Amino acid sequence: MRGTRVEIRPAALAHNARRAKALADGADVFAMVKANGYGHGLTVAAQAMAAEVDGFGVAVLEEARTLREHGIAAPILVAEGFFDRDELLEARALSLEVVVHSPWQVGLLLDNPGPTRLWLKLNTGMNRLGLRPDIAVETAEQLAAAGMRAVGVMSHFACADESADDRTETQMRRGGKVADALGLPLSAANSAALIRYPFARAQRVRPGIILYGSSPFDWQSAAQLDLAVSHRFSARLIAINEVRPGDAVGYGATWTAARPGRIGVVAAGYGDGYPRHAPSGTPAAVNGQPTVLVGRVSMDMLTIDLNGIEADIGDEVELWGDEVDVDKVARACGTISYELFCQITGRPERTILGVGRQTSDARPKD
Repeated sequence: MRGTRVEIRPAALAHNARRAKALADGADVFAMVKANGYGHGLTVAAQAMAAEVDGFGVAVLEEARTLREHGIAAPILVAEGFFDRDELLEARALSLEVVVHSPWQVGLLLDNPGPTRLWLKLNTGMNRLGLRPDIAVETAEQLAAAGMRAVGVMSHFACADESADDRTETQMRRGGKVADALGLPLSAANSAALIRYPFARAQRVRPGIILYGSSPFDWQSAAQLDLAVSHRFSARLIAINEVRPGDAVGYGATWTAARPGRIGVVAAGYGDGYPRHAPSGTPAAVNGQPTVLVGRVSMDMLTIDLNGIEADIGDEVELWGDEVDVDKVARACGTISYELFCQITGRPERTILGVGRQTSDARPKD
């Protein structure tokens, strides 16, 4: 066995969901499980958290359909809404909550009236998706006249995780004004706002990354937030090479040994989902001993510094998880943990702790 493995921990997901519920202080918690449960497995994540949350959020109808097919009866919010008439009708059949963010969706609803749980999405300053606040009330009244009264108003914060955030309060005020005018509940808080801004919790929160054991902040670790590690990525040493001063390692000769030493070759690369752009110095651990990457990551392998480390062929190398903070790996790579979690391919062996091994030639959804 090559030994490249991703371990998913349902008990940790449940712990993090309970943490989100406690932070919500009475607001409903809709756990975001889009993008294959942030790489953890769509139904694995939902089933692990089902007893702790009030509902789930997905991006597209296909994800909601999969949850229903796997017995998830809780409310499900489809954040991008429907894309055509067939999806609108299926959303009704599956009793889904759908987001309305664009005038063309409003038009499709008016052409196909029927009972639908609608959340009006506002553009309060992110300028991505959403109706302008100045037309949202009129839109809600138009839909209500056709027998489709919205059940809530939602928005999305642009900078709640930024240390110099000066936008969230303004966005919340704009969203709250529309919600109050319509007499509807408001949902805006993501993970960062849930932790940082009690005023943003409103009636429903939509946490994502904290459920998966990662901090939304550069200045506060997951451990400091009492989040449990839910995703561990590891591989095995398959070769150990001696290097002399001046020896270069890897494609492009981007790293050169300054002294005699040993280099470990690890059976993981960008073909497994480890980022190719991870630079020399990115943290890793061998048998719990901290080390760093050296040289460029290739498709099937990467190389690490073994100077001063006791290691043998076959020993485990943690790429992130218990010893290696995924957020530190992400910062070294100039990205965020969301991307690291989501880009793991179907090649590594996948283990669900407490369930056993799953293998697939495609990224598993369950």
